[in-house]
Amino acid sequence: MNVYMTDANITRTIQKVWQADLENGYYQNPILHADYSDPDVIRVGKDYYMVSSSFHMTPCLPILHSTDLVNWNIINHVADSLPFESYDKPRHGDGVWAPSIRYHDEKFWVFFGAPDEGIFMSTASDPAGEWTPLHLVKKTKGWIDTCPFWDDDGQAYLVSAFAKSRIGFKSILHISRMNPDGTELLDEGVHVFDGNENHPTIEGPKLYKRNGYYYIFAPAGGVATGWQTILRSKNIFGPYEDKIVLHQGSTDVNGPHQGGWVETESGESWFIHFQDKDAYGRIVHLQPMWWEEDWPVIGQNQNEDGIGEPVLRWGKPRSLVSSEIMTPAMSDDFKAGKLGLQWQWQANCKPQWYELKNGQLRLHSIGHSGEANLYHIPNVMTQKFPAETFKVTTKLRFVPETEQDRTGLLIIGKEYASIEVRKQKGQLGVYYVTGDETQIDIAVNFGTIIGNELFLHIEVNEGAICQFGYSEDGINFTKVDEVFKATPGQWVGAQIGLYCFNLDQEASKGYADFDYFSVHT
Repeated sequence: MNVYMTDANITRTIQKVWQADLENGYYQNPILHADYSDPDVIRVGKDYYMVSSSFHMTPCLPILHSTDLVNWNIINHVADSLPFESYDKPRHGDGVWAPSIRYHDEKFWVFFGAPDEGIFMSTASDPAGEWTPLHLVKKTKGWIDTCPFWDDDGQAYLVSAFAKSRIGFKSILHISRMNPDGTELLDEGVHVFDGNENHPTIEGPKLYKRNGYYYIFAPAGGVATGWQTILRSKNIFGPYEDKIVLHQGSTDVNGPHQGGWVETESGESWFIHFQDKDAYGRIVHLQPMWWEEDWPVIGQNQNEDGIGEPVLRWGKPRSLVSSEIMTPAMSDDFKAGKLGLQWQWQANCKPQWYELKNGQLRLHSIGHSGEANLYHIPNVMTQKFPAETFKVTTKLRFVPETEQDRTGLLIIGKEYASIEVRKQKGQLGVYYVTGDETQIDIAVNFGTIIGNELFLHIEVNEGAICQFGYSEDGINFTKVDEVFKATPGQWVGAQIGLYCFNLDQEASKGYADFDYFSVHT
């Protein structure tokens, strides 16, 4: 074991571990070094709004806001939970896939496909306010990546893709007529594009209209290896011409993938998309975009092959309003009376899992029928990796009822590791715990501590290499010799988080109080 020193005061300092705005009129990509996958974006007046996939995590469907497309803040979630009891336990990789956001009829609309349950919709007059309960537009399996469109004559349509794992085929885009109030589809629709030959795994369609053309923006070729395709037609049902407009080329930005087109108040076009960065998740990039002969041009054609490549630095969009330098929340001192919007749970959250009191977060030691694998425990509270490198420090007080109570600080993907506190023979001990989606954890005992207060720490270095540590005084930290390489989860990046549970007692009286959760440099 190694010992290192740290400044205990840093634990209460809010820091930006990644900042896209270079504060000189330029920005750097990614604009969000966090797993806001499958982003879609709109502008309403001077404000931009983004939505992204949340899969099995709750609350669902994060809503982000910006006034310049570079500085973003999370302002809400569309829903607190998924309306199915099966999501009371983790269903990794299921749930909310590739949502879309639109503004129509003085309302905000969000649509998404859940691959096993169907197509859902919600609306709000204020995206930071209350959203309507999730409405089932179509009960079906395998219809995914849905996006609504209202034509000039008021007729509504819905474009979608298909998940082969649920319906037996993929690489097909489909358009259905829809009730203008978005509540139901009016027909079974038609296939409008078959990408099996030239655009395999085409998915994530976004439907627009410009200069008499209908455009479908859709990624193809696979998440980590693909490209961005544009389809256009004078008829919404096709036939559609196709053109690749963005690919990796000679850059390090692999699979520049699924996203959305947005216009600024000054008339500029921009394209937001994601890059799959393994354990860091699907991080968000912003590309310049313009039009030539009614085809969009995205990025910078660096190798002069007629296809754009992603840019790493560029001049910021011209904005008519000033913007504060910001990033989505990371740290939380638990004094606001509610959890920060960055937090999510591995399943539908239950009120008995936690409470906020006396400026602390209390996690109750909830049991789940003998389940000991953190990958399958619902009351694990996590947030996204926020940068390439960062540190996390938290302070806790653990009050277990039995030796079956556990609490700790973890990194979780399909594999996980944590620095954990347990009770053993009347004293609290510190353990380094590792496991994966199939294997029950392996624990290494680092000895006992005096009292029941402890500082826990993680340092994440390049390549998602993580090192854990703990301290009894917040100054002298003992570092676990073994390092852990974080892995992605099912369709999501690795996450950092907190937990408290009991191995076999559903209503344990044990709990852990956390003073703060600090993400810092």
